[in-house]
Amino acid sequence: MTEKNSFKPFTLRCGSRLLTYDRPVVMGILNATADSFYDGGRYGTEKQLIDHAEAMLEDGADIIDVGAVSTRPGAVLLSPEEEARRLSPLVAAIRRMAPDAVISVDTCFSLPARAAVEAGADIINDISGGAFDSDMFSVVASLSVPYILMHNPLGTRENPSGRGVEGESDLKSVVAELSQKNSQLHRMGVADVIIDPGFGFSKDLNQNYALMSRLGEMKRLFPNNPLLVALSRKSMIYRLLDTNPDDALVGTIALHAIALIHGAQILRVHDVREARQTIDIIGKMMSLQ
Repeated sequence: MTEKNSFKPFTLRCGSRLLTYDRPVVMGILNATADSFYDGGRYGTEKQLIDHAEAMLEDGADIIDVGAVSTRPGAVLLSPEEEARRLSPLVAAIRRMAPDAVISVDTCFSLPARAAVEAGADIINDISGGAFDSDMFSVVASLSVPYILMHNPLGTRENPSGRGVEGESDLKSVVAELSQKNSQLHRMGVADVIIDPGFGFSKDLNQNYALMSRLGEMKRLFPNNPLLVALSRKSMIYRLLDTNPDDALVGTIALHAIALIHGAQILRVHDVREARQTIDIIGKMMSLQ
């Protein structure tokens, strides 16, 4: 009998908890911003945000990813102090609402990262890959939390998406940068580094799809790192389909299915229930092969 294909399990050490996942997990996006590209301003009060976080958990979210700053094209980052002021109370409120929830914070700066962990966050999700704050890696190491390392070599504080800047984003260059930073983080004592290829950041449409086509190779090059993909309703979908973020759910599901087949272990999404259903279907098919 041949061994059946299956999802690769992984673990994350979150404080005193060792979390073991035997299937891909869903990270639900909670944007406390007025100008995010898809859901900016939809959840304008703390109660609306907490209600949305609760709804995502009920729909099957394994992680809630909380952000207080938009990183869409044209966005301007907040000061670290202002970001911490917005982020920490929301993290604390989610922790009170769901004591056992796994909470990630989407920040590029060490000050709000530390404040959020002190308020109850478990994971740091940094779209700059440590480039915007020279203290980020050392702070993450001191906090002993998992860190999401994203590829975004052309992003700046003034242009966090790296939009409109020419650069190399083929598999070789993406892997080279992530490998160097992954090794640095491990030397500094960060036990859990989650790899994010950075779809939509510092990449044009063709580069995004070229990288997507080689996602399986990328996973093989990082066998000990969980692989996260953040594809939800992004411009690589709606620009190709000549539509808009509101009409990009079907394209998102299609890319999620492809990503799962090629080794993605964390899906960062706006639509939790649909992502969970996609995982169920792909998992069933993989179990029969």
